[in-house]
Amino acid sequence: WGFLLLVAVLALGEMAAARCPIPCVCDNLGSHVLCRRGNLTAIPSTIPQLTKKLDLQGNSFTVIPVGAFLATPYLTHLDLQHCKVERLEEGAFRGLGRLIYLNLAFNDIDLLYQESLDGLSSLQQLILKGNRIEEIQSGAFGHLGSLTVLDLRANALVYLPDMVFQGLQVLRWLRLSHNTLHVLGSEAFAALPTLSRLSLDHNELQALPGEALARLDGATRLDLGHNPITYVAEEALAMASLKHLFLDHAALQDVAPNAFTRSPQLRTLDLRENQLQGLPPLAGAKGLARVSLAGNPLLCSCLLRPFHNWLARARVQAEGACAAPPTLRGRPLDSLRPPEMRCGPPPLAPSPPVPSEQPKTAGSGQCPQGCVCSPDFRHGSCENKALRGIPRGFPSNTRLLDLRRNAFGTVPPGAFPGLKELVSLHLQSCSIGALHPGALRGLESLVYLYLTNNRLSTLAATTFEGAPRLAYLDLDHNDFTHVPTGIFQLLPNLISFHLQHNSIRELAEGDLAGAEGLRWLYLAGNAIRDIAPRALAPAKMLEKLHLEGNHLEEVPTASLSGLPALSELKLSRNSIKHVGDGAFLPVASSLQHLYLDNMHLEQISPGAFTGLGPKIRSLYLESNKMSNIPDMSNFTGLEILNLRDVPFHCDCQLLPLRRWIDKLNLRIGATCGSPAEARGLKVKLSPTFQSCPGWGRGKAGEAGPDKAMAANKPSKKKRSGKSPARGFKKSRA
Repeated sequence: WGFLLLVAVLALGEMAAARCPIPCVCDNLGSHVLCRRGNLTAIPSTIPQLTKKLDLQGNSFTVIPVGAFLATPYLTHLDLQHCKVERLEEGAFRGLGRLIYLNLAFNDIDLLYQESLDGLSSLQQLILKGNRIEEIQSGAFGHLGSLTVLDLRANALVYLPDMVFQGLQVLRWLRLSHNTLHVLGSEAFAALPTLSRLSLDHNELQALPGEALARLDGATRLDLGHNPITYVAEEALAMASLKHLFLDHAALQDVAPNAFTRSPQLRTLDLRENQLQGLPPLAGAKGLARVSLAGNPLLCSCLLRPFHNWLARARVQAEGACAAPPTLRGRPLDSLRPPEMRCGPPPLAPSPPVPSEQPKTAGSGQCPQGCVCSPDFRHGSCENKALRGIPRGFPSNTRLLDLRRNAFGTVPPGAFPGLKELVSLHLQSCSIGALHPGALRGLESLVYLYLTNNRLSTLAATTFEGAPRLAYLDLDHNDFTHVPTGIFQLLPNLISFHLQHNSIRELAEGDLAGAEGLRWLYLAGNAIRDIAPRALAPAKMLEKLHLEGNHLEEVPTASLSGLPALSELKLSRNSIKHVGDGAFLPVASSLQHLYLDNMHLEQISPGAFTGLGPKIRSLYLESNKMSNIPDMSNFTGLEILNLRDVPFHCDCQLLPLRRWIDKLNLRIGATCGSPAEARGLKVKLSPTFQSCPGWGRGKAGEAGPDKAMAANKPSKKKRSGKSPARGFKKSRA
């Protein structure tokens, strides 16, 4: 009987191999089928019936029709990333009752229909990241009773209606980061009884959506960072099980003393990189153990003493340092003694009083006709009202003003009278062709200014008179052909400058004059061909430089001199065919993240990465044309390395890379482009290295005589179970 069973298994294997569709690759039993980047336009009809894992990444399906997978009912894993899918027909996945993992990331889906996901009763993970989803029809997830992770990051969601997630009875993690969520229905999360983590960071929420969040009794972690939230009101958050709250990189200026009274389990509170000059004692947060205030302009005067005393009494650990007065600048909060926190003459920009104690100012009950004003959150909105002139008459204590999607055309001088407390101003998509000098006059508290998707081609420096605290300026998707000069002289506090997707052709010397405090410069999607050697020099504190999608033909090495803090450099999608020796030497001591992908790069010189080493955390080289790469054995701190779609020539000259890959705990994606017998195979699995001198020693883990990557110093240490790449699985490159 054992012999007969063996014969049956072998016969099944031969049948599966014989039925493997071209250009796919199948294992012996046909249970794992790979059809990656095969230019397929329809789901292959000859996939073995017993297939369990089907990988169709990188094809061109456009539509997934009804019953597309009825012939493969045993599927447990299905990968449809990067397949140009625009529509999932109702019943597309019918018959896949065993499927537990479905990846539809990075497609062009814009709508989820009611029955699009019908038939997936066992599905546990659904990945929809990086699509164009604007709307989710009611009931779209109604048949996914086993789902535990739903990933909707990086879509175009603006609104979540009530009960939109109905049916997800065991969902644990809902990922909604990097959308444009503006409004949440009060019952949006009502049908998620087991949710433990909710990610809403990097959206457009202007206030804490307390009513919607109150439905999440079991959630323990909430990510709300990178939203334009200016204020957390009294008892704003009622989440009985919440332990970790992230409100970092928002626009916070105030937090009410009892903001977290109804979240009694709260242990950690992340308020980094806001505009807080102080906090009241958070007496309502009785279980709080840690609060992070790093990156806030803390005023360590007598006004901060009540909070400081509360920290000591409640034994709460606090991170953060004083920004003022000058005598205490840089001092950690936990090193201060109460007598040092003195009050002298009032500062130029006093810490605003707690909203719950602030009396109504003149005009606080007014609101222009057709607009909506929220006195509790100090927000005003006239979004998409077809207005042709800037409305006036907002409450004088307004902090956030949303005027998006109107037709103003121009912004005249003094357009915002009486709004001295305004922090965030939204003027996106308003057909603005001119921002006149003095337009922002009187906005002395303004920190955020959004002018995306307008028709601006020039800006006078005097435009920004009266707004000295401006820190974030977004001019993406306008008509600039050069960087507006002179503006930085009037913006001493500017930290982040967006000028992406314009028509800028060059960066000239003097363009950034006065930008001494600039940290993030975004210039992606322009037409930049040339960067003068001294063009970036004034921005000595620059940390991020995004130049992807321009017309550069070489790495701007000379222009990188004098940038000692630069940690992230993006050069993706330029026309750089060759990277020469010492290309990144000027920033070698600080650079951590380097993007050189999708450039049709043909050659990287052996000394191109000279000076770079353990500080490098991520390196992106995917979708290029080189057949080899230089020694990277000293990149011992790598957490991400992407070498996908690079046609490596897998001969003995590549053996050092092959050995180095063996030592990494990263997903790399390196495949052979040649010779013919190795084409399409992972570098790590190519048999062409077996005939190379020293192959046996290489397999044994020895360095061998080569001077290249085989001399990887970390390999001398005994490997432990820990990986230097946190969260990455063992490489199968």
